[in-house]
Amino acid sequence: MTKKQAVYFCTGCGLGEALDIPALVKVAKSEFKIQDVKEHPFLCGPEGVALIKKDIEAGVNTVSIAACSERVCYDVFNFGPSIIVERIPLRERVAWVQEPGDEDTNMMAEDYVRMGLSRAKVTELPEPFLVENPSKTILVVGGGLAGMTAALEAAKAGYDVVLVEKEAQLGGWAGKVYKLPPLVEPFTDLAENNIPALAKAIEDNPRIKVYTGATMESIAGGPGVFNAKIKHGGGTAEEKVGAIVLATGARPYDPKKLTYLGYGKTNVVTHAEVEEMAKNGKLKEVKRVAFIQCAGSRDPEHLPYCSAACCVETLKQAVYLKEFNPDAQVYIFYKDIRATGKYEYFYKAVQQTGAVFIKTEIPGVQVLEDGGKLAVAGKDIILGEDVTIGDLDLVVLANGMQTNAAFGEEVVLEDAEAEAAAAKEEEAAVKLDQIIKSNMLNLVYRQGPEMPALKYGFPDSHFICFPYETRRTGIYAAGVVRATMQVPAAIEDATGAALKAIQCVEAVARGEAVHPRSGDISYPEFNMNRCTQCKRCTEECPFGAINEDEKANPLPERTRCRRCGTCMGACPERIISFKNYSVPMIGGMAKSIEVPEEEEEKPRILIFACENDAIPALDMAGIGRMKYSAWVRVIPLRCLGSLNLVWISDAMSSGIDGVMLLGCRHGEDYQCHFIKGSELAEIRLSKVSETLDRLGLESERCRFHQVSIMDYYRIPKLIEDFVAKIDELGPNPMKGF
Repeated sequence: MTKKQAVYFCTGCGLGEALDIPALVKVAKSEFKIQDVKEHPFLCGPEGVALIKKDIEAGVNTVSIAACSERVCYDVFNFGPSIIVERIPLRERVAWVQEPGDEDTNMMAEDYVRMGLSRAKVTELPEPFLVENPSKTILVVGGGLAGMTAALEAAKAGYDVVLVEKEAQLGGWAGKVYKLPPLVEPFTDLAENNIPALAKAIEDNPRIKVYTGATMESIAGGPGVFNAKIKHGGGTAEEKVGAIVLATGARPYDPKKLTYLGYGKTNVVTHAEVEEMAKNGKLKEVKRVAFIQCAGSRDPEHLPYCSAACCVETLKQAVYLKEFNPDAQVYIFYKDIRATGKYEYFYKAVQQTGAVFIKTEIPGVQVLEDGGKLAVAGKDIILGEDVTIGDLDLVVLANGMQTNAAFGEEVVLEDAEAEAAAAKEEEAAVKLDQIIKSNMLNLVYRQGPEMPALKYGFPDSHFICFPYETRRTGIYAAGVVRATMQVPAAIEDATGAALKAIQCVEAVARGEAVHPRSGDISYPEFNMNRCTQCKRCTEECPFGAINEDEKANPLPERTRCRRCGTCMGACPERIISFKNYSVPMIGGMAKSIEVPEEEEEKPRILIFACENDAIPALDMAGIGRMKYSAWVRVIPLRCLGSLNLVWISDAMSSGIDGVMLLGCRHGEDYQCHFIKGSELAEIRLSKVSETLDRLGLESERCRFHQVSIMDYYRIPKLIEDFVAKIDELGPNPMKGF
């Protein structure tokens, strides 16, 4: 399209007092030849918005707003899909962090105007990638409480559902229990098991197609175009689906490994066995019972984590005993009682039944034979003395739960050996994903048949920001397969996953990305004429969005793409770009920074900052009026994984004195919104350091820091420390060349 640009400077929020606005206007008019430049004291107010809209009606199609951060007023300055809007953050990143009226402050503002206008100059309007006849059917794998809840919620919202359950009946673990813990206020009374009613509701719902006694043979494709093959009744059924909810549940920890707590002795049982006894009426005969909590949970030798539901299950079964035999006496040996939230009321209600709670260290508890009965001995931590409870009819072990995703064989991918060999050459290489073939999804992905596994085998999910999302776009984990949780949490989890699946199919139908760049209609385009088949893009994409043909050419699976740009940063030939985000665009922003001569003693430091954590941290520092050096200039990146090394080399060759990368935390408990972007950037930076050393430039001129949103208070010191280092190193020797 032919661009008609206009620039708007806001003078409100202290901008007019802190900055020389006429000098900024001059940059736009003289350097960028934009004549339609206006000032307004309140651009985000009704009059300011009306001013911009009036110009748009007159033909302006590229709007640059020099005011507040792009993270605020984004709805106010949304003028529709046909208008390019470039935000220039003069408030949070200049006026509020610098001295008002200072020469360096205005030089900083001028550079931000240059960067913003250079970006707007080359930005093109993206067009959505639209799939032909995308499916909006939701596939739910697993017919337990979470799976049935997800299926019903999706159907209630008006979407067709395919539900696959490996057992002959729906219900899962929850379907086998006698009663459920309290589900409604006042959270003191047990709930009748409603699983049969849920199963009946599913069978009666015309929107839900159920396959029982079935498993997934394979799943190929991506969001909107998944091709699911289901083994069923001796044959194979095929379903085209748009998104998938994985709700395959968990199983109790193997009690045979708990002989140290007495399992194997007569009348030493587990939670699951108590449920059977309750259903068969056998608890009427039990008069004295001891529960042992954390049986295998929170134990480095067994399950290092808390299984979340065990405490409430014990409280529930303590109530069973009183229901069947009001004179029954219950003893509970516990490390901690984790009846969180509203279950605190349930905990108090069980205390009032006369149940005795004994705080102890579980590995130190012993189950003894006592004249034909059982006894439990341990040290009472509160009383500080040894205690033995004898004459017991039953000892119940509250054994933990393990996700079903943890069971299977670890998969070695075809190209894993080559990747591993390459990894040995890198001192800090990205770890290969652990894939456990659990036969839950059987994905036809080059990255493996299941989702990557986190610690203890749980499917990968972004535990802080996006709990349902997995590394496979359009597949959402829910319930105890994803994380340990109690029954109400599993219901909420399933509902959330169903809503995310719905959001996904609707986004695909509009050609938009899903989390975290929800609504983004851009997508990577490949100039295949220069492709060298190096496979960097296919190997580094965190989401399996790029496959390969038989000649190792990249084959994009665009509905899997989350628009992070990691492939763009990985490509050494720079053949991958987005219409509104590209290597030349970001490089042009860096080159637009005015670098003073060496004798002026005004160094320039370029910061590439991740838009997900680092940019919010910088903005929060600005909101807090935390001062830092006026030598820095910040360029936001979609993800630090999109960092292309040419940006750093070009910046240094243009005279920039130092480059800092601010990315999300990575590692075992990563916070990177795009999984591995921050980690990849740090690895790439190590290569830049070697290059700088060969060129005679100190490697200390490039530095990487991991920051979270809540690290905003660290921002000024991180910058000042780097500024001090650059001051110590002196000017970039390439300045002026």
